[in-house]
Amino acid sequence: MRLVLIIPLFFLSTHFFAQAGKNVSYTQNDKVSTLFNRYVEECRQKQTTSGYRVQLHFGNDRDKARDIKSKFLNQHQTVAAYESYQQPNFRIRVGDFRTRIEALKYLKNLKNEFPSAFVVTDEIKFPSLDNE
Repeated sequence: MRLVLIIPLFFLSTHFFAQAGKNVSYTQNDKVSTLFNRYVEECRQKQTTSGYRVQLHFGNDRDKARDIKSKFLNQHQTVAAYESYQQPNFRIRVGDFRTRIEALKYLKNLKNEFPSAFVVTDEIKFPSLDNE
């Protein structure tokens, strides 16, 4: 019974390998090419990637949010701080971390000053490669 199955498979496999030396050609619609080029250009212009930040504040008081941001920037001048408004709340997020572990290490340093801080996912600016 096995022999009956093996012989046809042998002939089929030689038929498939006999086709391997031939060239394959394709035609592409101009619209597909245009969309692909547009996608490539948008990816080149994109200045952000998925990553992590530490959120220090989330609330509806603008003055308190700005106070927290300025307090942070006075003590941590090398780390970027971002203020955003998502109606009706203001939020302060800091750092541009590629991995959650990097963000958690930084959060550990901030817990004494900002006890309610926590790590969030966000679109981050591309990190500088000079530090590596």
